Amino acid sequence: MATCSVGENTAGPPPGVAAFSLPNIAELIGHGEITVGVLEPVGRVAVASDDRSALAMLQRRKEETLLQLLIRLDQAIAKACNEDVFTDEINR
Repeated sequence: MATCSVGENTAGPPPGVAAFSLPNIAELIGHGEITVGVLEPVGRVAVASDDRSALAMLQRRKEETLLQLLIRLDQAIAKACNEDVFTDEINR
């Protein structure tokens, strides 16, 4: 089994990558969670939930980067919290 570790020099964005902010994800993980991974048979997904419900369930698009997926997740969390609009791309 492979193990991963994060070194001390990995703080901040890598060279050539502009700093970005995901404020809604940052706020949510104080009382909820996000999950990014593979869900069979759907494929690659990102899910955000709090202690009451799923706020957003996104399917990663073809050619979409992880950063783009996380930005969409951050926006979907805002939509759920501010407008009571819950995004579900998994259970169609």
